[in-house]
Amino acid sequence: MPAIAYLECAHCHHRLSAETPQTVCPIDAGLLYVRYDMEALKKTARRERLAELAAASPSSLGMWRYADVLPDVSPVTLGEGWTPMLRSHRYDGLLIKEEGANPTGTCEARGLSMAVTMAKHYGLRHLAVPSAGNAAGTLAAYAAAAQLAAHIFMPQDIPFANYVEGIVYGADVTMVDGPISDCARMVGERIKTQSDAGTAPEDTWFDISALKEPFRVEGEKTMGYELVEQLGWEYPDAVFYPTGAGLIGIDKAFEEMEQLGWVSGKRPRMYALQASGCAPKPDDDDFILEIVGASGGSVVASDDAAILASLLDWAKHEGIFLSPEGAAATAAYDTLLASGEIKPGERVVLFNTSAGLKYTDVVAAAMKLRRPGSLPTSLPVGGIITPV
Repeated sequence: MPAIAYLECAHCHHRLSAETPQTVCPIDAGLLYVRYDMEALKKTARRERLAELAAASPSSLGMWRYADVLPDVSPVTLGEGWTPMLRSHRYDGLLIKEEGANPTGTCEARGLSMAVTMAKHYGLRHLAVPSAGNAAGTLAAYAAAAQLAAHIFMPQDIPFANYVEGIVYGADVTMVDGPISDCARMVGERIKTQSDAGTAPEDTWFDISALKEPFRVEGEKTMGYELVEQLGWEYPDAVFYPTGAGLIGIDKAFEEMEQLGWVSGKRPRMYALQASGCAPKPDDDDFILEIVGASGGSVVASDDAAILASLLDWAKHEGIFLSPEGAAATAAYDTLLASGEIKPGERVVLFNTSAGLKYTDVVAAAMKLRRPGSLPTSLPVGGIITPV
């Protein structure tokens, strides 16, 4: 596992040491990339070692099998990574990268495994996150595994599963009557209050939000390594990913693999997807637009009706219960296939970033479904598990 050479701002390229915890670039608040001595890695990092690991032990098929290109630390892991690549039954060349197979049912497991690992390495004790979805429950899980405290702020209208996860894993959960921006503001205010009061650094909350520290992207980049390895170390023609930090991580992986000589072919066109109701995304839109534009791809927004229709279509005809984010990708694929931007038979990878089952309340509401009959008034004999 390589030592980190330095942290580098993705925008202005200012460099910082990784010896102590860092948040964002002090000059322009840009995302900090983790950088290694790539010349040294060219001599030691071998992609052939990955095949040797897989042959030696199936347990090596996880995110941390890419130790040659990850920081030299002892991982906090729940078995994240190496998710299936599923072939569509109907569309030639189309593959689904099923991130719902991760331990917490979401790709967030990768980024937060890495971020919590580094937080523990630095001696931090309190991790905080504002989240409108899967990052909340995932932070709670990995913080529990690391025996660290998790402080979660979520809007009241988040999918119920995310709230339940936070409580079950023992996190400090605050539900906020307002948008995610209010949650982020509250986390920032609490951290400032602690800092002003002279709280010890290790006991001050550390904001582990996406793009607010360097290591969630570093974990999420393993999606890029995996998809290329699973395709025989060749690029696909296009990659579809919901707008967010994961797309940035995948792009970083492509950059590193090219430097190491691990991949062949032309970089894929990158497509960023989102729902029409949340376009444009303000947090990281400039950086994502830069990546998408350079690749020859585009940003595609789909309305809620199209996303729900695609979700139901894939469930009924492919046996895959997509998350709404994953259905935004399949809906966008249909749109671009119809317009001719995507050609039939092109090798395209769509990311389903979370398990659809985590959104049962949201999907049921969209379909106007109600539970048949009535709920029992008391628990059955045997407790919460009904006997056969």
